[in-house]
Amino acid sequence: MSLTIKPILPRFGAELSGVDITRPLDEPARAAIIRAQNLYGVTVWRATGLTDESHIAFSRIFGHVELAPRLPGRLYRHAHRELFDASNLDADGNILQDEMLLLHKRGDRLWHTDSSFMDLRSAQSLLLCHEAPPAGGETWFADTRSAYEDLPQAMKERIEHLQVRHSLWWSRRRAGFPLSEEEIDARPHARHPLVHVHAGSGRKALYVAAHARDIVGLPREEGRALLAELIEFATQPQYVFNVSYRPGDMVIWDNLCSMHRGSDYDEVHQRRDMRRTTIREAAAPAVPDDPFTELFLASGRTP
Repeated sequence: MSLTIKPILPRFGAELSGVDITRPLDEPARAAIIRAQNLYGVTVWRATGLTDESHIAFSRIFGHVELAPRLPGRLYRHAHRELFDASNLDADGNILQDEMLLLHKRGDRLWHTDSSFMDLRSAQSLLLCHEAPPAGGETWFADTRSAYEDLPQAMKERIEHLQVRHSLWWSRRRAGFPLSEEEIDARPHARHPLVHVHAGSGRKALYVAAHARDIVGLPREEGRALLAELIEFATQPQYVFNVSYRPGDMVIWDNLCSMHRGSDYDEVHQRRDMRRTTIREAAAPAVPDDPFTELFLASGRTP
C-alpha cells in the first residue's frame, strides 16, 4: 500500500491514508510519512483503528516519546505514561467536576504550542480521538511558517533575533486560573527564539502562542503587544483550518511550525476522550528523565 496525500491548504495541512499504521512499518512507509509531516506540518488520519499501545508504537517513528507528569496523591486514567490525557474525564472516566482542573484545561482553547514552556521543546503531537462530543470540540491549526514568510520585511528584521520567555502558568492565568503576575514570576519559565528554522523543512517559522509571556529586553507590555500582533497575523483565515473528530481519527501536528487551539463544547455534560503522545525535539536522553513532573513539582502549586 502507498501513502495517499490530500492537501487541505496550499502550504499547510493534509489528510493521509493508504498505510496501515496499526502495524510495524517498513522503512519506505516510515520515510514517506515523515516527509509528509515535515512538508505539511499537520496531517489528519481517519478511522485509524489505533489502540493505546499501537498509538504509542506508531508515535516512535518520529523520535523520543515524552512521559506525562505523575504527581503525588493524584489518580490517573491511563497506565501508559506516554499518554497525555486531553479529555474532560477524571480518573474513573466520569466527566470532570473539579472547577480548578476545568479552568486549567480551558487554557488549551487559546492559540498555543504544546510544551513551549519547557526548556526541552516538543516537536510532533499525535492526538487520537476515543470519544467525541456530538457538537463542538474541533481543533484549529495555524501555519506559522507561511505566516512568517508573508510578514513585511520590516517586521522580519525587527523580530529576527528576539528571545521569548514562555510560561504554562501565564496561559492558564489568561484562561481564568487564579494566579498573580508575582506568582508566575516565581515559577519556571523557558526561553526560546521568536523566529527559528524548522529543521524538517528548512523554512523559518514563528514560535509564539499563548505560553509566550514576554520578550527578553523589551518592556513587558510592549513585548506582549508585539506577541499579540504576531499571533493575530498568523491566525488570519488564509493560514488556518479546523478538524472535527470521530472515534479513531488522529491528527499529528508539528509544534515547531504551527499553533493550535481547541473549540468550545458542552464540557460539563458531554464526554470528550482524547489521548495525546508527544515527541521531544531532542534525541532520547542517555538516562531516563521526567521533566514534566519536575516542572510541576518546582512550581509548588498545581491545578
